[in-house]
Amino acid sequence: MKLAEFNNIDQNERCRLLMSCCFCSRWANKLSADEPFLSIQDVIEKASRCWSEMSEADILEAFSGHPIIGDVKDLEKKYGSSPMEEQSSVRLAKTRTLERLKNKNEEYLEKFGFIFIVFATGKSAEEMLGLLESRLENSRETELENGAREQLLIFTKRLRQLLEVA
Repeated sequence: MKLAEFNNIDQNERCRLLMSCCFCSRWANKLSADEPFLSIQDVIEKASRCWSEMSEADILEAFSGHPIIGDVKDLEKKYGSSPMEEQSSVRLAKTRTLERLKNKNEEYLEKFGFIFIVFATGKSAEEMLGLLESRLENSRETELENGAREQLLIFTKRLRQLLEVA
């Protein structure tokens, strides 16, 4: 979608598109209302600024829009191919790695009350497992911050994909 088209669509449609980049209704509404957007970089800067103003509830809402890392069936059912591209290395992972990812994700969810969020693009399943295991040592507050930072990377990539397609 071209930036001019993004600026000119109905605010509800713009919110819907933004929700596909970050599943946080307050963020999408706030960002959608911050038009006109002068460039893709302007969208990303405004998106980041809006994200910095989100509450814990907003951040957790965004997390709830993600599949669990390594859950290939859930990814395909929920999202089709897009997140599968982000987690494409998971398809190539060994069964043992996938089992450990599943178990560690369950442990993470139980400990923190939300799923493990990581910018998966370009990371192997083994790398994500290593990150997951190391982050299990953190406090809930630290993990909320880590997840929010990863969420920003995720929606930045998705916004670029949305707006750079001619």
